[in-house]
This record gives sequence, C-alpha cells and structure tokens, in this order.
Amino acid sequence: MDAQGRGRADNIDPADQWVLNPNTGEYELRLTPSTPQSAVPGPRRATAHNRSVGAPEREAVPKSPGREVPAPRRRRGAPEEPPARRGRRPVKKKAKGKKILMWTGGGLAFVLVAVSAAAYLYIQHLNDNITTASDDGASTGGFSKGKAINLLVIGTDKRTGAGNEGYGDAGSVGHADTTILLHVSKDRSNATALSIPRDLITDVPDCQTTQSDGTSKVIPGTTSVRFNTSLGQDGRTASCTVRTVTELTGIQADDFMVADFNAVKTLTDAVGGVEVCLAKNIDDSDSHLKLSKGTHNLSGEQALAFVRTRHSVGFGGDLSRITLQQQFLSALMRKLKSNSTLTSPSKMLKLADAGTKALTVDENLNTIGKLKDLGLELGKLNPKNLTFTTVPVVDNPAEKTPVTVVLNNTTAPQVFSLIKSDTSFTAVKQQAAKEKAAVAARLKGTKSAASAVRVRILNGGAVAGSAQETLTWLQNDEGVLKSENAGNAPAALAKTTLEYAPDQADQARRLAAIMGLSGSAMKPGKSVQNSQGLPAMTLTLGKDFKGAGVPLTSTAGSTPEGVQKSTADKVECAK
Repeated sequence: MDAQGRGRADNIDPADQWVLNPNTGEYELRLTPSTPQSAVPGPRRATAHNRSVGAPEREAVPKSPGREVPAPRRRRGAPEEPPARRGRRPVKKKAKGKKILMWTGGGLAFVLVAVSAAAYLYIQHLNDNITTASDDGASTGGFSKGKAINLLVIGTDKRTGAGNEGYGDAGSVGHADTTILLHVSKDRSNATALSIPRDLITDVPDCQTTQSDGTSKVIPGTTSVRFNTSLGQDGRTASCTVRTVTELTGIQADDFMVADFNAVKTLTDAVGGVEVCLAKNIDDSDSHLKLSKGTHNLSGEQALAFVRTRHSVGFGGDLSRITLQQQFLSALMRKLKSNSTLTSPSKMLKLADAGTKALTVDENLNTIGKLKDLGLELGKLNPKNLTFTTVPVVDNPAEKTPVTVVLNNTTAPQVFSLIKSDTSFTAVKQQAAKEKAAVAARLKGTKSAASAVRVRILNGGAVAGSAQETLTWLQNDEGVLKSENAGNAPAALAKTTLEYAPDQADQARRLAAIMGLSGSAMKPGKSVQNSQGLPAMTLTLGKDFKGAGVPLTSTAGSTPEGVQKSTADKVECAK
C-alpha cells in the first residue's frame, strides 16, 4: 500500500519518499512514515471522498462567554504542537533540504561526468592537432625540469594556408626565415631570445633526416651559404637547422618548434590582438602593411604583415626586420602574461587550439601534456627578465655591395659564451649599469687648480709628435705647468688613459675636464715619479687621440657592434 492509501497524501512531499541508503550510497523509495506515528491509527477525518452519504455534519460547539474550551488531547507519542496551531491537524513542512540535496547531488555528478568527458575529448582534440617531426638525434632528447632549457623556434616562409599565396614567393619550400634560440635559465629567473639573421653566411653540416614519406636520408652539408638554407633546401628538415645552430653557437637545442605564416595569424586572433607602437607611418608594398604613427592592435593578416615588414623600418634590411619582430614578440609576451588572457577561459581554450594547430614540434613534445609541462616552465619567467638580442654580425667583406652578413668574431663568441654559461643578460646589463655609474662617479667631486696638476705624457699609439703637441698646449693654453713629455709608451693602446693615485683624484678630474676625457678613460691606480722625483699622474695618448684640444668623450661608452639588447617588459616603437 502506498502513501495515498494510508490517508496521508495531503501531507506527503514526493521527495520525502526517497532517502539515502548509507550502505549503497543510492536513493531508495521508502514507505515508512517520516514522522512518529501512534501504534493505533486515529480516526480518519471525514472528507468529501470518504464520508458516508447522508451522514450528518458535526455542529460547531459554541464558545461560552468567559470560558476556555480545552484543546483536543494529543495522541500518545506524538510531538507537542505549537500553541498557535492547537486544535487543528498539523500540516507537515516540506523537506526542501532533501529535495535540494537530491537535485544538487545528482546535478553535480552529472556535470562532473559531462565536464570530465568533455575535457577528455578536448585533450584528445588538442593531441590530434599536434604535428610532430623527428629530431633525427640533433637535439638533447627533450628539456628537463631541473636544467636550463634551450628551445629553437623556427619561422618558415612557406606560403601554405588560405590567403598566404599572395606573399612573395608562392612556391617556397619553406626556409628558416626567422630563427630564435630561446635560452631559459636553470632557475627560470631569466631568459635570452637570440635571433639568428637569415642572411648570415655560415656552414650547414651533413644531416640525417626523416623525409615526409618516412624514409631516412642524409643531406650533404654546404659551406659559406645563407643560414636560411638550413631548412627546406635540398630536402633539409628542421633537424638540419638544429645541427646548424649547434655548429654555429656551440649550443645544442633541447626541443624545436616550427611555425608558418598561419601561426602568426591564428595566435594573434586567439589572444584578441597584440598592441604595437609605431614611431612613424609605415607603408610597405611588399608586406602589404599600411599603418599610421601611433599605437595599433594587430591580429590576423595585419599581424603577419607587421612581422614581415623590413623596407619601411630601420635600414630597410633583414636586421631591421629582426628588431621589429623582437618588439612584436615582446608585445605578444606581455599580452599572454596579462590578466585579460590568463583569466579568460575562452581565450585560453582558443589559444590552446590555435597553438597546437599552428606549430610543428619535435617528437619529444608530441602530446598536450608535454607541451603543458614546457608551458608551465616558461610561464615562471617574468617578461622584464626576458632579453631579446641578435647574433653580432658585420657586413660581408667579400661583397662589393653587401647583402649578406658574417659573424662579428670579436663579440659573437662572447654572446655565445654567456648563453652556454647560463649567464643572465639582464644581470650583465645591470652590472654594466653599475659599472657605468661607478665610472661616471670618477668625474664627480672637487677639482684642483690647473697649476696643481702634475702629469707625465706618453705617446701610446697616437700620431708621432702628439705628446709634445699636447705638452705645449697644456702649458701655454691651459696653465698646466707641471707637465712633461715622457716619450713613447711601452705598448700601444686603443684608447687614451689617465692613471692616477687615490690622493690625485682632484688633479685627475681637472685634467679630464681640460682634455674632455670620459670616466672610462680615468684609471685609478698608482702614481709615478717625474723627472724631479715628485709624484705625478700618467697620461697615455692612444690611437683614438685626434689632436691637442680635441675632446675624447665622443667615442666613450659605445655599444659593441651587433650586440643590441631589449627586454620584453619595455614597450618600444618601430622606427
């Protein structure tokens, strides 16, 4: 018999019939009363449904004035009713808590199952997006969490994809058009993005490759060719570019990623565009970019045109385009790290989908889980500690009208050494700033009178007769009477220097002011004895000396050729 047959249908909530069985963890139908009942059923209330036909209605008992009519007695075992409700059968309160619990629990379980299934399907979708290529033994075998990371990012000029056939060489096999070696320090506190010019003349070594049909083939190396031919040319794969970078820099990549034109378009679309700054109007017919001076939010075709522009910026060559690309990547890095991206699930999903579709990665990054692990490592980096720089180069001396470049053999090895030793470029920059400040401080302070300056003058690489010329000028024009010509220096110097003892600093500052010496030309050291046996400073005229009275500060503090640095947190405008 169900609840309707018990005569309690008026007070039964359907949800009360379902209770949780603690043994099975499931809801079951229960027909037992949910409130205490008397062992003997009480008289049924007469209703229109069960009252006998013709049965007389019970008359209401009139209330006597001044007399309390006692309330009906409770059944034994029944709970006491509230005073306001005595005299009538209690109406049972519906168990809303149980109903909510039932629907919430069931709904939550359904949502969790649905989300788990959707997440699994989405992860499978992302895994299916990933295109991999063999590293053919050229890399280290993949990055490790406890070590520095070297990731080679290669941008090809292959014109695959909708709308890309209109850019220049529609039949390109896909050369290494843009190549960046990203070094992330072991402690993840800093990173260096080293751009390698595509027109750099270098040697491409023999390389083992896995062709698109799965066959293995060794591609013979070539000497003195453009770097960009390390990919695509003669069937070379990305592993050939990895080997070329290793031979060029001495740094072996852990992993590589290859991006085509579509990657720039889809990734910028996914994050809602990247904000760039222009210091002038740009109208480049080759890249199809036309923008006015100022700030612009670029995505899709415009973003691709921006990173391909070179004729309208800088000197109009590939090195100018590299600077533009570094500014763009800095802006993209800031956008990816911004709250507008990280807190938007839709943007993150679009980014994951776009990224996995746009990139070809080495076989060591063949799942979304591995890419996620790499992303988490890279995500620890603060943009202000990501330094962009370029391999130091000079114009190719073998060309009458240079169109290619070669390594700057003075500064390039230093850059490669810094990266191999896991040295932060930002730390080097900070140290250089400290040193520059210390050097500048040498010029600050009191200065002695010119007549108190005692100095010996040596010719250390300047034009013959420069020491005597300087002596005459100092004595006759500047009042430095305690000076003398000490002849030639024991060795030639590139730059003019002034060495002095600590107690001669005020004399050194006076002479530096007279001659236009920079702080870097002042060398704290020791004094020497002059011809009279008195302590004197030593002024050595180097190869940079241009004549008496010509200031030397114009060449001080110049950046070594080819070594230009910028950090990802700084907004720079394309010039």
